[in-house]
Amino acid sequence: MESIAKDRENTPLSESDIHFAKDTLDRIRQELTGEITGQEAVVKNLLISLACQGHVLLEGMPGLAKTLLAKSLSSALDLDFKRVQFTPDLLPADLIGTVVFNPKNGEFTTRKGPIFTGVLLADEINRAPAKVQSALLECMEERTVTIGENTFPLERPFLVLATENPIDQDGTYPLPEAQMDRFFMKVLVDYPDMDEELAILEQHGKLAAGPKRIKKTATAKDVLKISSLVDRVHVEPKLKSYIVRLVRNTRPEEKTVPDLLPYVKHGASPRASLSLLKASKAKALWEGRDYVAPEDVKAVLPEILRHRILLTFEAISEDVGIESVVRIVSDATQVL
Repeated sequence: MESIAKDRENTPLSESDIHFAKDTLDRIRQELTGEITGQEAVVKNLLISLACQGHVLLEGMPGLAKTLLAKSLSSALDLDFKRVQFTPDLLPADLIGTVVFNPKNGEFTTRKGPIFTGVLLADEINRAPAKVQSALLECMEERTVTIGENTFPLERPFLVLATENPIDQDGTYPLPEAQMDRFFMKVLVDYPDMDEELAILEQHGKLAAGPKRIKKTATAKDVLKISSLVDRVHVEPKLKSYIVRLVRNTRPEEKTVPDLLPYVKHGASPRASLSLLKASKAKALWEGRDYVAPEDVKAVLPEILRHRILLTFEAISEDVGIESVVRIVSDATQVL
């Protein structure tokens, strides 16, 4: 099996393969941006994560179309969509399902929860207690769900879109580092500019107008094909070394970037290197190339690293943000 996977990875991409991936992702983006105004960068990062079958943590203020984006994506891909509002009284069974006893036949049956879907929106994920967050870990990483004594595989593609409010932290349970690391990207959803907000009024400001019907532009099979094409994008050994050094330079133990030592408590894990490699490949493929350039790595670096680095109290007290830390790492690491 390893040799088959190796041969598939080494098979060069044809022009038709590259055109298929680029055209499919462009059509999905066009369909989403027709409904979601002012969030083009968010949409682009979301589709890169989709191509890599990675989960996304969306952080932004209420009212910035995070829920609408998740619904629109599932509609464009013809995938099932489920939304779970995470609250302090949520139980693991409310998410993954449970075993129910049927008194008529004296047997136990499995009742599957909303986790069995194509796109799961975990709304305000940090409002649920640790038990619920832990139940989500297996589903995100292993793509399996254990209910009672039975383990069920999740159909692919399976995408978790989780939202967080950056300012309202009352009554929340901060996500543990292990779960944060399982998110492929953390994408910041910012306010639209003046012209974009005026366009939102024109687009969604009528009571009589119902929601726009999103056209199905790709299938689950198309997404899986794009993921297989991403694996075949070529990466030079020196770029792989560059990716690893970028991630290792976030770790204070390495002492390779002295400016970071007072500000970083824990750096990124090897999972960050894997995510950075995959995201760089997906970006290159979307731009019509069968090889990764250093610019691809730098472009996706903030979304890959910003939730995987733990800052010290000194960094917080001196108002040194995670974006500054990522910028320092990027500037200090060169392609050799």
